[in-house]
Amino acid sequence: MSNITNIIAAGLGGQGVLKITDILAEVVFRAGYDVKKSEVHGMSQRGGSVTTYVKYGDKVWSPIIGEGEADIILAFEQLEAYRALPYLKKGGVVVTGTQCIDPMPVITGAAKYPENLCEKIAAQADLISADAIAMAKEAGTIKAANVVLIGILAHRTNIPYETWVEVLKTTVPPKFLDVNLKAFDMGWNHN
Repeated sequence: MSNITNIIAAGLGGQGVLKITDILAEVVFRAGYDVKKSEVHGMSQRGGSVTTYVKYGDKVWSPIIGEGEADIILAFEQLEAYRALPYLKKGGVVVTGTQCIDPMPVITGAAKYPENLCEKIAAQADLISADAIAMAKEAGTIKAANVVLIGILAHRTNIPYETWVEVLKTTVPPKFLDVNLKAFDMGWNHN
C-alpha cells in the first residue's frame, strides 16, 4: 500500500488558494512524489469559498479527499478552517491564519460570525495558527499572507527548504520575489 499525504487548502476567492495549491503540487512533484491536485470546489470569485485538494505519495490515483481523510488542512481564514474540519482525519493538523472575514450572511445581518473558532478547532485537531496578515505586512505586503502560511506548512514536511525556495523562485514574478521569500521564511520560522 502506498503512503499518501492528503492536504486540503481552504480559503476565500482572492486569498491565493489556487496559487498556493499550484506551488504545493510543484514542490511535491520536484521532491519525487506522484501528485494529483483538484479543480476548484466552490466559488472562486473574490470572496467566495474556495477548496482545493492536493494528494501526494508513492502512487496517487485520484485527487479527491473524502471526509476523515485529510492529514492537513491549510486554511487562510478561521471559518474556512472550521468548515473543512469534517475532512480532517483523527490526529490531523490544521494550519490556519487568524484572519476573520465576514461571509455574506454576516454582512447582511442574517447571522453572526462564530466566536472562538481557533479554540473550537484546537479541541478537535492539532492547531497551528498565525496572524499571517501581520507577518506578511512585516515582510512587505499583506498579499503574501498565503506564502506565510505555506511556509508554516512547509517546515512541518520532510521536503527540504531548498526545494520550496526553488519553486517560489520559478512561480513568483521577479518583482514580488523578495517579499515572498521573506514571508515564506517568516512562516518557516514560526513556532
